[in-house]
Order: sequence, then C-alpha cells, then structure tokens
Amino acid sequence: MNGKTVGEYKKFKSLKRGNQNLRDHMTDWELILTMVGEKATTDITISKDSLGLNECKDSALEGGTIAKNTRKELEEKTGKSVISGENYLHLTGKKQRKLVEEQANEDRKGG
Repeated sequence: MNGKTVGEYKKFKSLKRGNQNLRDHMTDWELILTMVGEKATTDITISKDSLGLNECKDSALEGGTIAKNTRKELEEKTGKSVISGENYLHLTGKKQRKLVEEQANEDRKGG
C-alpha cells in the first residue's frame, strides 16, 4: 500500500501480536486502496492470463501501482495523508460500535 511490507506496516501501526489483523486497524481509505490494488491485480492477472510466479508478480506490481497512484492523487487533492499510524487497540467493544456509528452518521451527512 505504501511501499511497506505487511510486517513493516503492522509495526508502523504498533501491532505486536501475530493474531492482530492489520485490516482490523486500517482506516476506511487504507482499506479501500488495499482493495483497489487487490481487485486491479486480479483483473490484470485474468486479462493477461498470467501464469507462473514472474507473470503474476508483474500483474501484482501493476495493480499495486494503480492503488499507489490513486493514493497519491487523493493526497494531492485533499492535502492529507491517507496513511495513518492509527489503530483501534484502545477501543473496547462498546467504544468500537460507537465510533463506527459516529463515522456512519458523518458519512451520511457528507462530513
């Protein structure tokens, strides 16, 4: 997503235990861009009929580049970094639900 390996990104977000899923601690934009890269990679792999490690690796690099370019353009337009060290380790179940509800309300209001 940002030139970091999964391990490096988990460290950046201060995730220590192996059972702490990185996706559970991503912001909306981090998740969206991860999915863009994955979907682009899948579609490129299929359209090129990529076979073998090297061809699939090339497709993955192309898909990742699409996500990276999208991230950079968004950051240019908003003036804010999409990449965040934020994690949700401090939240309990109730606090997590409240945060999700608040974010959903903001999204509905356009905020």
